[in-house]
Amino acid sequence: MPVIELKIPNLGESISTVTFSKWLKPDGATIAMDEPLCEIETEKANQELSADAAGKLIWVAKEGEDLEIGALFAKIDTDAAADSGSNSGQSAGNSAKQQEAPAPVQETGSAKSTYASGTPSPAAAKILAEENLDPAGVAGTGRDGRITKDDALKAVENKSTAPPTPTPTPYTPTLTPTRTPYTPYTAFSRIDRRERMTRMRRTIAKRLVSAKNNTAMLTTFNEVDMTGVMELREKYQEAFVKKYGIKLGFMSIFAKACAKVLLEMPEVNAFIDGEEIVYHEYADISIAISTPTGLVVPPVRNVESLGFAEVEMKIKELSAKARDGKLSLEEMSGGTFTITNGGVFGSLMSTPIINEPQSAILGMHAIKDRPVALNGEVKIRPMMYLALSYDHRVIDGSTSVTFLVKVKNLIEDPVSLLLDL
Repeated sequence: MPVIELKIPNLGESISTVTFSKWLKPDGATIAMDEPLCEIETEKANQELSADAAGKLIWVAKEGEDLEIGALFAKIDTDAAADSGSNSGQSAGNSAKQQEAPAPVQETGSAKSTYASGTPSPAAAKILAEENLDPAGVAGTGRDGRITKDDALKAVENKSTAPPTPTPTPYTPTLTPTRTPYTPYTAFSRIDRRERMTRMRRTIAKRLVSAKNNTAMLTTFNEVDMTGVMELREKYQEAFVKKYGIKLGFMSIFAKACAKVLLEMPEVNAFIDGEEIVYHEYADISIAISTPTGLVVPPVRNVESLGFAEVEMKIKELSAKARDGKLSLEEMSGGTFTITNGGVFGSLMSTPIINEPQSAILGMHAIKDRPVALNGEVKIRPMMYLALSYDHRVIDGSTSVTFLVKVKNLIEDPVSLLLDL
């Protein structure tokens, strides 16, 4: 079959359409098998699609176009690869015949030594290796075509006097930018502009509205004294970094505290499926990560079984992949509970929205020095507001308050968390 069709593959049960982001190869380019052709955007992550065969690429889809799963996005003319292969195959065949022909044999008494054409002598081989020269491009003038030391030195001299090989300019597809770069405003400007929402942004909008409309969502608040955690980090940070190669952050401490309480209060770690409630005997905690294209919430799996360093490393890995757009669909799926930290942007208090189908989400906020009453005295302490949004269909009000108080107590006494008390 000279022309094969490339179609959008099945990317998961929940994904029915994708956005064709950009071409990585120009129309009409000669491509090799498994070479990346284009990038598509799903509601969860970006993904590259590769060539199923070698040949000439024929564009079908347009950049920015929405495509259904199974839709045709490109064709490959395999005859182009065959024609190219036949031209090079002829010379390759001649070369193969030459290699198959027996090499001349020189008789020296009872011993026989064979010299292969194009094989460098030890001295020549050393010179060519040092100069990074391919022996195949050096003509041999020695016996039976062997490359001598003089041949190698001549090749080095020719290399130094030869003009530099021009570097081909990589293909850069012409794209419509997804976000217009900021420019200083013009006084009394009346300019409006429209930008098409990315698939991820459309999906985020759809899910937020769904969570707002389809859950009985409430939020309860509390505040936590961060003195103990900050003293712990200050005292052990240097030793922690020296041993594990990563800093001890607030997120791993909150994740471990939540994981402990989630296993004690399984209703907060559950979700509704039809007329049933699904409970989890593990804590896969989704961590909200801000990226240039929107908020993603990949889960750290089995937080209850990981150490603090392992949680920090996993969060760092997921954050790097998220910002580079390299999260896989598997890394984006799942999660039984979510933590979001608006404090990194300066948020003092907010009401986070549930990440469906989960039933609860914890919101962390900025740490601020505030006066608090301790043992009849006013003290200045680093305080953080905590918010727990929850689905009242699954979680009762008393349960939500108890959950938040338990997390607060673990954070304020981190030694009890470390000792699993």
